Amino acid sequence: MSTQRIAGFAFLVIGIAVLVYGLDASHSLADRVSDTFTGTFTERTTWYIIGGAATGIFGLLLAVFGGNKRG
Repeated sequence: MSTQRIAGFAFLVIGIAVLVYGLDASHSLADRVSDTFTGTFTERTTWYIIGGAATGIFGLLLAVFGGNKRG
């Protein structure tokens, strides 16, 4: 297994963990109050969700397509 694929799996796991953490944080009291008055989550929670999703997608792509031997 290539180093790129191993890094891809690591990014995938980290991305999923950060995404789950962000989704869990969205149920906190501060986020509920923010959602009630502004209609959005706090900026920190939003970045956790966006960052986790982006890192997970990057890791998945790297794990699937990384390390292919070309001619």
